[in-house]
Amino acid sequence: MHLLLDLGNTNAKLAVLTDSGEKLRLERVPAAALQQVVEHLRKSYSELKRVAISSVAKPDAALDAYLQGAFELVLWLDHTTPIPVTKHYKTPATLGNDRVAAVVGAAHQFPKTNVLVIDAGTCITYDLVTASGDYLGGSISPGIQMRYKSLHTFTARLPLLGLQEGVELIGTSTNTAMRSGVQQGILAEVRGIISAYQGQFPDLKVVITGGDSEFFVKALKNSIFADPNLVLNGLNVILNHYVTYLSR
Repeated sequence: MHLLLDLGNTNAKLAVLTDSGEKLRLERVPAAALQQVVEHLRKSYSELKRVAISSVAKPDAALDAYLQGAFELVLWLDHTTPIPVTKHYKTPATLGNDRVAAVVGAAHQFPKTNVLVIDAGTCITYDLVTASGDYLGGSISPGIQMRYKSLHTFTARLPLLGLQEGVELIGTSTNTAMRSGVQQGILAEVRGIISAYQGQFPDLKVVITGGDSEFFVKALKNSIFADPNLVLNGLNVILNHYVTYLSR
């Protein structure tokens, strides 16, 4: 039985899965309460022996010490971790662990398929894994909230706004013009990126995850497949692959 942890700056997303991938528990908790929640899960699931972690920051020493004492196997995903896809990224040490896990999750869910993975969070990342299992790389651009914050921060008079439904293309006030620029602009970007990849990779599957994925799913409708737990699923695949690697 596996515990998967996707650690952000303020919150953690976690899942308890059987070895075969069946979900038994899925929740989001404040990072400050993580250790307490994990301890509760250990008491609830006696067969919970392995844990894999993706973190946006370096491994937390205190958390690592606790996990090492509580589990038989602790895997902090990093650029040295063996994974079941071939990376062609030229700076693997700087590649986000969440991007790696999402790519592995997508490749496992759609085997022998060209897959574009879009992670819509603080940043929007685009990552391409081919039908032959090659991760080629992708791109990074500002996410929705980052765009709104930059308009407010780097100007003298523009207000700080946030995501809103039903934004029109033509703004008739400063606020609606900003919303159109950010939200219609980001949709145009995503549509354009998808179209560019479709031009190079036939039969492309597009998968989106991340905190703002619902916004894109509603706006882009049937052109993309949503999986909010793609990173956790990828972590489980990586953990299974790592266990097999150790047994060789």
